[in-house]
Amino acid sequence: MRSFCLRSRFRTETRWSIARQLFVLQALVVAALVAIGTAGTVLIVLDDAEQAAIDDVMDIAETVARSPMVVDAVRGPSPSAVLQPYAESVRVATGTDFIVIMATDRTRYTHRTPSLIGQPFIGTIDKALAGGTVTEKSVGTLGESVRTVVPVKSNDGQVIALVSVGITTDAINQKLLGRTPAVAIPTALALLLAAAGSWLLSRRLRRQTHGLGPAEMTRMYEYHDAVLHSVREGLVVADRGGHITLINDEGRRLLGDDLPSPVRDLIASRAAVADEPVLAGDRVLVANQRVIRSEGQTIGTVLTLRDHTELRALTGELDSVRGLTDALRAQAHEAANRLHTVLTLVELGRSREAVELATAELAAAQQLTDQVVGALDEPALAALLLGKSAQAGERGVELVVDEASRMAGAPLPSRDLLTVVGNLVDNALEAVAGTAPPRKVTVLVVAGDGAVLVRVTDTGPGLPEGAFRKGWSTKAEGRGIGLALVRQVADRHGGTIEVDGAAVTVRLPVPS
Repeated sequence: MRSFCLRSRFRTETRWSIARQLFVLQALVVAALVAIGTAGTVLIVLDDAEQAAIDDVMDIAETVARSPMVVDAVRGPSPSAVLQPYAESVRVATGTDFIVIMATDRTRYTHRTPSLIGQPFIGTIDKALAGGTVTEKSVGTLGESVRTVVPVKSNDGQVIALVSVGITTDAINQKLLGRTPAVAIPTALALLLAAAGSWLLSRRLRRQTHGLGPAEMTRMYEYHDAVLHSVREGLVVADRGGHITLINDEGRRLLGDDLPSPVRDLIASRAAVADEPVLAGDRVLVANQRVIRSEGQTIGTVLTLRDHTELRALTGELDSVRGLTDALRAQAHEAANRLHTVLTLVELGRSREAVELATAELAAAQQLTDQVVGALDEPALAALLLGKSAQAGERGVELVVDEASRMAGAPLPSRDLLTVVGNLVDNALEAVAGTAPPRKVTVLVVAGDGAVLVRVTDTGPGLPEGAFRKGWSTKAEGRGIGLALVRQVADRHGGTIEVDGAAVTVRLPVPS
């Protein structure tokens, strides 16, 4: 509900999503690029059109100026009467706007507007009078035009007249307008394609960002980052290929720099698990993994880890204490029965039988204690075996400490010894619990030759292959971590584990 409220508040504050902003930005950039390209194309085409017009008028002017008929008419008595029809016919035929043949003093012999014949020519002629060619864009009687002026020379090379041919700018523009579809159609297609591509890209981005805006995504990132770093559970996110994409601070603390192989295997399996025990170095972790799916496709996994190392140790100790308490309660009940029997025998006057019964019970109770304490000079381990003996008796199992057991002091950390011996004995007791009598578990602990040897043998069916992997158990629910902890201790000390049917031998080297 809170997530929904935050999302709604973000949406009201965000006007445009990232996808929309990207679409608008792309559209503006594409439109600007197309406009610049179109403008450049138009300028190039305009320049080409003007240059083509200059080339045309120059060719026409030179052709007219070299015509023998023009040379003869200029020298004749009435140049306009001969040249006007000729000039107009050439103008119409070539599509130019004017052809003016004039005297060297600018007096027009021809013009598109007959009333202007005899009037002075407007434009530059100095270079043409000197025998050259004038090319310019200027404003005349017909408006702005591109024109050229060339000399008419006699046979001896003397300039006797001038010829000016021009095309108005309006005519050039009209010709360009006729070419507009050739430029407009590709431009429109380019805009449409760019707009379609931008729309498809923005749609994809909207789907991937769920329509979130920049401010919303920034705040969500800040909140999520704060949550990831403050949560007290380890969090590991992997992509569909099993590569780690995110791990929070607690995850790094629990797993270290390199992922333990059980965690890597769990991530690689991409299986959904709940409260799965996992060993990571000296830690016992409880893992929950969920598969992430989007639009029906698996995109990765999310693994959460909780540190249950201390809890497991406390739970094991609590189970031992509870078992010992139950055993002591049963023993107290049994002792009460036996004491009542002794008292009854005394009341019946059979004191000798009462003493014999009490002495036998005391010897049996003291025998195991003397044997364990005498063989194992390690108080915690001795107490563990005495407690396990009481538990075994409660379950109808005989726990025997091999007479060859010997240990002086604590050559290895007590915690590791208790982990190995306690879990092996517990597993053996579970293995023989459902078997037919006699049910017996034998424990041998020997320290010597630079190592501690622990061997536990039972009358059960024996251990299957892979029993020391994480999760195997003799319990009905099939979930356990005890034997995996034994394997962990052995690996940490560089020891070995041998399984021969119902006998398990663990050898732990003692550091020199």
